[in-house]
Amino acid sequence: MKLFTKSNSGYLLALAAGQFLVLLMLAESIAPDYSMHTNAISDLGTIAETELLFNTSLFLIGLLNFAAGYVLFKSIGDRKVFIVFALGGIGAIGAGLIPLDSPIGVHGLFALFAFVFINVEAMVAGRLAQFPLDRISLLLGVLGIIFVPVMIMVDSGSLDVTGSIGHGGVERMIAFPCLIWMLVFGGYLVSSPELKK
Repeated sequence: MKLFTKSNSGYLLALAAGQFLVLLMLAESIAPDYSMHTNAISDLGTIAETELLFNTSLFLIGLLNFAAGYVLFKSIGDRKVFIVFALGGIGAIGAGLIPLDSPIGVHGLFALFAFVFINVEAMVAGRLAQFPLDRISLLLGVLGIIFVPVMIMVDSGSLDVTGSIGHGGVERMIAFPCLIWMLVFGGYLVSSPELKK
C-alpha cells in the first residue's frame, strides 16, 4: 500500500476541515454567552468550557493540513503547493498552541498566517484540479483573502466595516471559504483524478 498518494492527501485534507467545522459548531453551542456575531473564533480558545476542545481542534487542522500538503508534494512533486500548505499549517498549529489570551501575544500573527495561506492554498493547489473546480477553488480563495484586510481594519479600529455581520461574521468570511474548499478538494483528491501540470 502506497502512503504518498493523492487520495491519502485528500483524506487528510477533508478530515482536517471536517473535524474543525464540527468541533467549532460544538464549541459555539457550549460556550456561555458566545456570539457568532460579536466574538472572534479564537475567543473559544479562552473560555474555560471550550478552550481545550477548540485549541486541540485548531492544532489538529494545522497538523493535518501540513501533512496533507506533504503527502500531496510527495505524490505530485510540486514544491510550491507544499510551501503554502506548510505555511497555513504552521499558522494554525501556532494559533492552537498559543491561545488568544496568552501573554506571549503572537496568537494573532499565527492566525493571520493560517487565514492567509490556507486561502492561498485554495488558489495554488486548486489550479491543479480540472474545470470547474479550478475556478471554484480560485473564487473561494479570493473570497477569503478579500476579507483579510477587512478584518485587519476592524481589529485596528481604523474602520468599522462589519455592518450587519459583526466581527465574528467577518472572521468567518475568511475561514469558511477555505474550509469548504478543503472539504471539496479533499474529496476530489480521494477520487484520484488526473491533475493538471
